[in-house]
Amino acid sequence: MLQSAPVKTPIERRPRTNRDDSPRTRRPIANSGRRNSGAPIRREGSYRVPEEVGRKIAFGHPWVYREAFGGRAPSEPDGTVVDILTGNGEFVGRGFTDAEHAIAVRVLSRDAKEAVHPGSGAIARRFESAIQARWILRAAERDKPVGMRLFSGDSEGLPGVTVDRYADFVVVQWLSQGALAWQEELYESIVATVKPIAIYEQRRVRPLAGQAPPEAAHCVWGKEAPLEVVVEEAGTRMSVDVTAPLGVGMFPDLRLGRDLVAGLASGRRILNLFSYTGAFSVRTMAAGADSVVAVDTSARVHARARRNFELSGLDAEKMECITDDAGKTLERFVERGRQFDLVVCDPPTFSHGQAAGQRFSVARDLVGVLASSMRVLTPGGLLAAATNSVKVSMTDFERTLGEASYHAGVDVRIVSRVGLPPDFPVSPGFPEGNYLKFVLLHKR
Repeated sequence: MLQSAPVKTPIERRPRTNRDDSPRTRRPIANSGRRNSGAPIRREGSYRVPEEVGRKIAFGHPWVYREAFGGRAPSEPDGTVVDILTGNGEFVGRGFTDAEHAIAVRVLSRDAKEAVHPGSGAIARRFESAIQARWILRAAERDKPVGMRLFSGDSEGLPGVTVDRYADFVVVQWLSQGALAWQEELYESIVATVKPIAIYEQRRVRPLAGQAPPEAAHCVWGKEAPLEVVVEEAGTRMSVDVTAPLGVGMFPDLRLGRDLVAGLASGRRILNLFSYTGAFSVRTMAAGADSVVAVDTSARVHARARRNFELSGLDAEKMECITDDAGKTLERFVERGRQFDLVVCDPPTFSHGQAAGQRFSVARDLVGVLASSMRVLTPGGLLAAATNSVKVSMTDFERTLGEASYHAGVDVRIVSRVGLPPDFPVSPGFPEGNYLKFVLLHKR
């Protein structure tokens, strides 16, 4: 399925252009000349961290926060390679600096002899190794138009970077300014290894001052994507937008959760809260659900959900779409005695609705929404509850579920748990990387 695209070596970077004014076929990215195998290697020195931080780095954690350096945090420009030592001078890691981020250094290597500077080939080798693992883990889908993670940089060797594939298009997300020093090397490896139609770049660098406004992804190599890229999953088809500034319209990390819920959907009445573009709605209806009610604050995503029904050969009229706050909708269902056999509750960590007062925060609102979800379940019903908040551990999440059942006055049991699929590998020393919590509860 993946097709070769015209390539010039080295890859050249080109300036950003507006989508409406740009040609359908992209020129290779214009070479900035900033960083390549012939460029000078910036190596400014070493920094010491406490023994406890050193152990975390040695065990696989990729982040070193600014406060760990005490009064001597790195001040070098973004992307400068530095060594990290413990208090007694023992080498524990080599990483790159992020001058304007709370994470001051991201670890690239724990081998004092390894060269990791831009152009050394280290990142290209790591990306190629990641791709080989994907073709082993998901061999049956190698040539199919699926959505999947190709590279999880925090656990696979370039922290602050993720690479996802949607059909024949690749989306690279940059969460670190410093990681951009390896941009050219990574893109050349993607072109050579994956052979996509195009590479789209999304920058979500968050400075110390706060969250930067999201920018639309832009094409940096190959041919521009159509407005609708269609991916397949378990016999269904869904549309994604690889140019979107945030989510493309589908979350590959929730695939095992969708598989679990779809396997239980036949003959059941489904309530899909925070439904977004309807992936759970599509999968459950395709699996034989009796009915689906989708709740989201955005009418726009409901339209995309209907489109996904059409792409999957399903009758969009069988999905009831409610454009409103999930909490308020649940309150109305409780008052009216409306019940469901299976409820999916997968809220964002934080969101703003279109109407005044439509705001959701996991820290503030999750217990209430989960309690109301339990109230609208029939006896014997199932609740699929999820959170992707890094700040919420599985222990915290299960405690929250217990608190919600107390407030709801119902008796529930956890009957299943699923996590990230195998194309989202996590270093065992990096618990933050295992961010997804997905739990299935049975109402007694």
